[in-house]
Amino acid sequence: MGQLMSAEFKNRKNLFIPYLMAGDPDPGTTIEAALALEEAGADVIEWGVPYSDPLADGPVIEQAAIRSIAQGMNILKAVELAGRAREQGLTIPVVLFTYINPVLATGESLLVEKAARAGIDGLLIPDLPYEESGGLKRLAREHGIALIPLIAPTSRKRVKKIAGDSDGFLYLVSSLGVTGTREQFQEDLSDIIREVNNVTDTPVAVGFGISKREHVKKFHELADGVVIGSALVRFLHERRNKLNGSERNSVLAELKQFVRELIS
Repeated sequence: MGQLMSAEFKNRKNLFIPYLMAGDPDPGTTIEAALALEEAGADVIEWGVPYSDPLADGPVIEQAAIRSIAQGMNILKAVELAGRAREQGLTIPVVLFTYINPVLATGESLLVEKAARAGIDGLLIPDLPYEESGGLKRLAREHGIALIPLIAPTSRKRVKKIAGDSDGFLYLVSSLGVTGTREQFQEDLSDIIREVNNVTDTPVAVGFGISKREHVKKFHELADGVVIGSALVRFLHERRNKLNGSERNSVLAELKQFVRELIS
């Protein structure tokens, strides 16, 4: 049974869920960054799969995907990389963040089987409609993997249905649009979170645009966790030259400090 499917996980609060793009700036750095993030207090890692048409992603993650694809990364290699991270000591849950086309191109059964063997605990597929997710959800559950539901501000009429049959955690989109740092968030998030909490005890994590300590504090007061992506992807990209040289360890130490300050 995957970690996200355990009763213990349902009681978690103040979750910190960082996002990494598999293979950017290089596969080895992805693993080392994941280990550093775990040390810094991460509860779950979102393991991004590069995709050529990332509908939910803003420019920072889109460019990271382009760089990763240029190095030959794909969904199966991203899964394999997660397995290597497990072998090197990563213990916290890992959620594979991908889109439905790579899943269908690979084959749902093959992907889920390989993901389970690699120690992946969850799948998050933002362009898979809830109404079409039943088959994959059943398959994932059979392998102890949670299919993480995504709730957008436009999902208000479907909150009860989506949340009532949820696994792992619920990913609540902070505002309309794509990922990326921002200052304005949807005003009725607290109402949506209240509606979710009325029908499930699955933790709610808020993502899209969270990049500052005050954002983390705000959403930890409202919800059970936060997802931070673009700020971390940008951090690693800006230091990519140092990561290739003798300053690699100091950059990883800086990453841990950056995160600790964000979530403290």
